[in-house]
Amino acid sequence: MRRLGDLEAEIMDRFWKWNRPATVREIVDDINRHRDIAYTTVTTVTTILFHKAYLTRAREGRIWVYRAAATREDYAAALMADGLDAGEDRPAALAAFVGNLDPHELAALRSALRAAERRAEG
Repeated sequence: MRRLGDLEAEIMDRFWKWNRPATVREIVDDINRHRDIAYTTVTTVTTILFHKAYLTRAREGRIWVYRAAATREDYAAALMADGLDAGEDRPAALAAFVGNLDPHELAALRSALRAAERRAEG
């Protein structure tokens, strides 16, 4: 999975934070509170995100309403998986990654591993 570009990430951030469907107009209006951006630019990038399957869309009258296709955490997990695949030795890359986790993150990892083991057994 390719990392999102700057504007792609800015748009996706709104969908992830809002956790609801939104129109291009809503995205443009929110971005324009901080900086100027053209409606057509956001339309183009939102359409690209749809075609890349980051967004889903449905018609409401004459307007497309978009929604994030997955969570921010799903996106981060896919990036981590790609990062592990970038090395020649995936287990070694995983060990190096785990070696950089803080105690809170290690506890979360242990909990996730226990849950995964329970699912695999059940």
